[in-house]
Amino acid sequence: MRTIALVLAPAIVLAALAAAGAAETAAPPPVKIAVFPFELEDFSAGAAYVPPDEIDREQLRLSTEEARRLIAASGRYQLVDVSAVNDEAAKAGKLRECDGCDAKIAAGLGADQSMIGIVTRITRTEYAVTYRIRNARSGALVDVKQTDLRMGANVAWSRGARWLIERRLLEQ
Repeated sequence: MRTIALVLAPAIVLAALAAAGAAETAAPPPVKIAVFPFELEDFSAGAAYVPPDEIDREQLRLSTEEARRLIAASGRYQLVDVSAVNDEAAKAGKLRECDGCDAKIAAGLGADQSMIGIVTRITRTEYAVTYRIRNARSGALVDVKQTDLRMGANVAWSRGARWLIERRLLEQ
């Protein structure tokens, strides 16, 4: 009986290690995603009179950073550096208007997906935060989610971005 236990014990350990190794290799590799800077789309009554200012730009930067931080920390995604992008729509903060050109740019960077974030100002206290994710190869929309912020200031944009990433993108 003792001999059987001595023979089976190493076999059981080896089988457990093999199963653990198989489980590790079964995990899909992280999706390479190019997360472009968030953009402001201003539909407020004051948009024609009050252009985006440094406070708006800072809040967009913070929203982008928060989204990138959460996406990278998830382990499901690998961020692709977009800092060297030299596209006119990207430099002008107009990727939301270029009919999916973000996907082509992302593909050129070696990404699997592209993501743009949009803060839509409805009034000075009402905002919507949206993200759009596209397949970088085909340009097809993979996911679009939005959250509305009511009675808030632009300091709430990053909170909206965080909510979307945590509650929509990463809970899927």
